[in-house]
Amino acid sequence: MKCNVCNENEATVHLTQIVGEKMQKVDLCESCSKEKGVGDPTGFSLADMLLGLGASSELEEAGDGDAKCSACGYTHADFKKAGRFGCPECYQTFSDGLEQLLKPMHKGLRHVGKAPRGRKKFRGIEQKIKTLEKKLAKAVSNENYEQAAEFRDEIKGLREQLESTSRET
Repeated sequence: MKCNVCNENEATVHLTQIVGEKMQKVDLCESCSKEKGVGDPTGFSLADMLLGLGASSELEEAGDGDAKCSACGYTHADFKKAGRFGCPECYQTFSDGLEQLLKPMHKGLRHVGKAPRGRKKFRGIEQKIKTLEKKLAKAVSNENYEQAAEFRDEIKGLREQLESTSRET
């Protein structure tokens, strides 16, 4: 495989970035990778090279170029060198330029978490049980024992379903 920059030498460095549903690959020879600063973490910005966006410079332009994180002391220059922030507080400090940088790379600007597929089944059942337990308590406090018995039986059935589902996985 030839280098994407010089188209002469054999590529030995392979970089991949996924943006949305598109995957971009960059293959570099050793000399071009050194020229681009891939071997030197202080001179290399993966976002700049792969996206051609000047992503780290966008971050500097959008925010205050002299901004410094109050928690860890990170600056825009530190971010450009390392390719990541120093602490969670950095995201707040540099939030202005961060949106422009992250928007084309991610589905959204907020991390909503991820759960294993099998866990989703449990969550729904557990939520139903909690709701029924509240209804049960209310029925008992209102001395509506027939309805309370129905809620109790339904809760028991859901708990059995939860146990049998957990044994299967």
